[in-house]
Amino acid sequence: MQAAVLRSLHAPLSIERVSLDEPGEREVLVQIAASGVCPSDVGRIDGVIPSPLPMVMGHEGAGVVRAVGPGVRGVEVGDHVVLNLSPYRGSCARCGGGEFSACERIFETRAAGTLMDGTSRMRVGDETIHHQSAVSSFAEYTVVPESGAIPIRRDVPLDRAALVGCGVTSGVVAVFNDAKVRPGDSVAVFGTGGVGLNVVQAAAISGAERVIAVDLLASRLALAEEFGATHLVDASKEDPVRAVRAIAGGGVDHAFEVVGEVEVVQQALAATRPRGRCWVLGAVPNVVLPLRTSRLMRGYQRIRFSGIRAARPRADIPRILNLYMAGRLKLDELVSHRFPLEGINEAIRLLRSGEGTRSLVLPNGAPTRTPG
Repeated sequence: MQAAVLRSLHAPLSIERVSLDEPGEREVLVQIAASGVCPSDVGRIDGVIPSPLPMVMGHEGAGVVRAVGPGVRGVEVGDHVVLNLSPYRGSCARCGGGEFSACERIFETRAAGTLMDGTSRMRVGDETIHHQSAVSSFAEYTVVPESGAIPIRRDVPLDRAALVGCGVTSGVVAVFNDAKVRPGDSVAVFGTGGVGLNVVQAAAISGAERVIAVDLLASRLALAEEFGATHLVDASKEDPVRAVRAIAGGGVDHAFEVVGEVEVVQQALAATRPRGRCWVLGAVPNVVLPLRTSRLMRGYQRIRFSGIRAARPRADIPRILNLYMAGRLKLDELVSHRFPLEGINEAIRLLRSGEGTRSLVLPNGAPTRTPG
């Protein structure tokens, strides 16, 4: 099969012919219909997220199950699936408590660049190729754990469903599951790219009275308004903290940081009201974060990391797609560009430049609603 491989940091991905083994115990083979290009991919290319190399990239995708390994019970050949970057074994303490996205095994798996059994299914000649987050969706096919393939309704276009593998779900579950935004709440979203827009629309769906979008780009702010923002703050022209606090009457109930920069985390925290909460979704570098501990210790402000770790994949992914099919949640408007697999480096360039919202890579050509 053809796949996009990262061989060294800060370098373009190379399109290579990679051998793929048959699925093993409790694993499935998926033909990839579409894969979204996410800031986390850039984080791996730049070394912000440590990764064993070489690695087939991609972690946000959807496709069709073509084969299943021994012991698979919840997925069948022909099923349409969204790939779940947080597969789970179901036997650790976290899984036992229902926190499947925090399965102890998946953190080890991601760091090792393998599947759940600690081995890889990919190689070039005798060289082992690593998996990204047990997904590796920048490829024509992939093998994933059974829990990494979430069956979905067949009337959802697979290129739209791919977005729910990471970006959409990260934004939506941060609002629904972690923050539990209620009608009448005030919300500020710092960064309205592919994930931030989903925070905006989830907050609007939840009934937030004020949804304040903050960004440096006027084009993204205009799109945020379409997704349900009630107020817009252009951080290139005014102090975003002062603007948000003025709009919300002293600070918001919930501030979401979706950029991944220390300075923006500090701004989001400063924009919350007394006992408000700051939720960090961005991939913040591993640095010391300077905070006013006196405010935190008094409970004046609270900060927590959120995103895909708040997901209950088998419940949340179908729920999000049901909202989309009911016309209550936008997915079509998130897609700004589509590329063949050979266009992956251009898609990454667009992401770095801030152009568009989400690019899709289509490794097997344009997907249909019901592939054969």
